[in-house]
Amino acid sequence: MPVRRQAPPTAPVTSQLWPSGGRHLWTSGGAGAAESHPRGHLVYAASGVLALHTERGTSIVPADRVAWTPAGFTHRHRAHGDTDMRIVFLPPSLARLVPDRPVVFLASDLAREVLLALTGPGDDGAAPGRSAPARARLLRILVDELHEAAEQPLHLPDPRDDRLRAVARLLHEDPADNSTLAELGRTIGASTRTLSRLFRDELGMTFYEWRTQLRVHHALVLLAEGHDTVRTAHACGWANPSSFITAFADIIGTTPGRYRKG
Repeated sequence: MPVRRQAPPTAPVTSQLWPSGGRHLWTSGGAGAAESHPRGHLVYAASGVLALHTERGTSIVPADRVAWTPAGFTHRHRAHGDTDMRIVFLPPSLARLVPDRPVVFLASDLAREVLLALTGPGDDGAAPGRSAPARARLLRILVDELHEAAEQPLHLPDPRDDRLRAVARLLHEDPADNSTLAELGRTIGASTRTLSRLFRDELGMTFYEWRTQLRVHHALVLLAEGHDTVRTAHACGWANPSSFITAFADIIGTTPGRYRKG
């Protein structure tokens, strides 16, 4: 049975914005309206977990990951667990050095410290107190670090085909559903062969790879909301905690227990 998620509050607790970036302190479940920006921006979850929705799909941004959204992409954020979100806008000269699509990077220790330095408030409690040349140097270091960082498999593409959308809707509603692709196909009226081809051609992965990523996304949210490993494993469709731990570590790079400790 799916674990019920917390209802979203109406607004974040704190919001600080300045021309070069900003900081939001969200309570768990807080969500922002859809928006787009003329400059691409990086989002960093100093704590908590962010879900970043664009027309290309959903990226899950746990602590110590960095999400990139190019200029012009309509997007919205939602926090899972109390979340400290940092925002850094990139000038076009640096934006061209990172991908032209939404992507999530692993944040190195240096990248993390630079992000915090760029988004920590200055003495007046508003914009960070750094000169323009100093910010430019830090931004270049940050982009260099991201250029060397591995992209994380934390972007779950949204299907466009109506048949795939029907499958996705069923699994989003119940990630623990262990139906085979053939069984899901019978439910929505499509053959296994057709669905397999659509997953490969449209989403670039197999059905089982896509479902595993969806389940890990769901697990990150549940862990951020305080659920333990055993309950999370069963809520996301794993028969036992050990298989969940293995799948989680393959994608996130650490075990659920270590991830929760932060």
